[in-house]
Amino acid sequence: MKDKIHPPYQDVLFVDSSTGKKFVCGSTLQPKEREMFEGKEYPVYRLSISSFSHPFFTGANQFIDSEGRVDKFQKRYQKKKQEEVKVAETVPEKGKKKATRKKPS
Repeated sequence: MKDKIHPPYQDVLFVDSSTGKKFVCGSTLQPKEREMFEGKEYPVYRLSISSFSHPFFTGANQFIDSEGRVDKFQKRYQKKKQEEVKVAETVPEKGKKKATRKKPS
């Protein structure tokens, strides 16, 4: 590896905001906040969701949506559906043919 082009690799304390669980993992993140964990001081990075709170890993059927992503998607989807209905009402159906005259040969 070349010197002085890679960020330093260090142990970082990750804290799950929804459950309060903490774990240490190696990372190149450079958070400024520091905290004591198991007798040692680590830089702290706060997570909104981790394997401690994600339904896939916990086996729970609940869904934690702290940032409103699902609601935002539902609103966009409903808006799109309404626009499609409006367009369908204004555009004539393709199956109907207009009466045309044949040109004499």
